Amino acid sequence: MKLIFGLGNPGREYEGTYHNIGFMAINKLANRLDISLNKSKFNAIYGQGKYNDEIVFLIKPLTYMNLSGNAVADFVRFYKCSDSDVIVFVDDIDLPKGVSRFREHGSAGTHNGLKSIVHCLNSENFKRIKIGAGQDKTMDLKDYVLSKIDSDSLALISGAIDEGIEKVLKLIGK
Repeated sequence: MKLIFGLGNPGREYEGTYHNIGFMAINKLANRLDISLNKSKFNAIYGQGKYNDEIVFLIKPLTYMNLSGNAVADFVRFYKCSDSDVIVFVDDIDLPKGVSRFREHGSAGTHNGLKSIVHCLNSENFKRIKIGAGQDKTMDLKDYVLSKIDSDSLALISGAIDEGIEKVLKLIGK
């Protein structure tokens, strides 16, 4: 069983922002695997399906970014999964737009959503797909991550999400 989370913020005002790249990734993966995100549990929207005989949950926590770990920990405990069965899609301002990076485990760095997960799981032993959001040093960081992604940047980020999805499918396919 794999629990795949995409981090973001709920609500229309956050759609299409850099901080919702994780939600975008889950939406694309759900479309690719034909999994409907039509269930609700543990303050999250999710869907369940199979890929290569592996049960897959695609989950978007509705806790807002900084409390994402609450939903992640609830799913892990309820389904009695190992932390290593968790995969998280997340935006990363330290990566250039258009870059995806897989990490088997590691620190949360400066990302508050990852910090919340590390805190709630009491573990850094979960996989993550970081999608480069870049940054605009002329803007306050909070304003930047909550700003809308322009069309040129969206094309780069969409490509990075696709690369991240391929990495996840390869992981599940083993």
